[in-house]
Amino acid sequence: MLTIEKLVDENTDKISLSWLAGRSNANRSPLPDTCLAAADLVGHLNLIHPSRIQVFGHEELAFYARLEARRRAHHLDELLASGVPAIIMADGLAAPADLLEHCEQRNVPLLASPRSAAQVIDLLRIYLAKKLAPVTTVHGVFMDVLGMGVLISGESGLGKSELALELISRGHGLVADDAVEFSRIAPNLIEGRCPPLLQNMLEVRGLGLLDIRAIFGETSVRRKMKLKIIVHLVRTTSPEANFERLPLQAMTQDVLALPIRKVVLPVAAGRNLAVLVEAAVRNAILQLRGIDTMTEFMERQMDAIQNGEP
Repeated sequence: MLTIEKLVDENTDKISLSWLAGRSNANRSPLPDTCLAAADLVGHLNLIHPSRIQVFGHEELAFYARLEARRRAHHLDELLASGVPAIIMADGLAAPADLLEHCEQRNVPLLASPRSAAQVIDLLRIYLAKKLAPVTTVHGVFMDVLGMGVLISGESGLGKSELALELISRGHGLVADDAVEFSRIAPNLIEGRCPPLLQNMLEVRGLGLLDIRAIFGETSVRRKMKLKIIVHLVRTTSPEANFERLPLQAMTQDVLALPIRKVVLPVAAGRNLAVLVEAAVRNAILQLRGIDTMTEFMERQMDAIQNGEP
């Protein structure tokens, strides 16, 4: 569970957070159960949203100072009673005496940072977004092919690792083998990483575990990549192999509720799967640039029909 203490410790270098009061409640969680996004967790002082981390900058402190003592005490009581996870004094500002006293009495973490309020909010939102990101582990090999994150999936024994090894020998990079950790870091972005135990390792039948970094060098491995395309290997006898030869619509597969472009490749003797994977990635790059080969072909066909060409 993410706690205020962990949040402070993991952001010491970036935000330089220090404790002013309420350290006895450092194990408080800054994550409300109803939270859906990092923007709901931290922001400038806002009494309408008391359940998020409240950040005081120059403007917020000036507003607070303009209030009469009774109103300040009332707003503080409401804010602290509503379960505010923490309060941060940004811009190197000193905490008002009454705020310091209230936080100490109620055991509410009160922190300070020399960074500006906007920087504190931006950095904490990025940090919390990564902590909140939905995560799943998928079986397959995750590669960097021509700068695109490619997940090679399929049942065991189809040659996923051998295909990955051939792609590596052609200059592409390995991210993870066997188990890939995917997290949704943005509404339309999924990032894949390798579990620490398996980093740089590739298991190939007959050869065992290979240290790809040691064999092929630093440029043969990647720490992380954004998932852009799934290449699914199937046997020629599998029902999945009986798809349209010229599909009118691109196939997709949902990963963490986000549709990802998918290509199905039947595995058969004599097929150069590495070349086919490269071709699939190059075609995906063209489509991202607005070049759709299938649409262009259909337009040519319609023109030929209208002109009476054979």
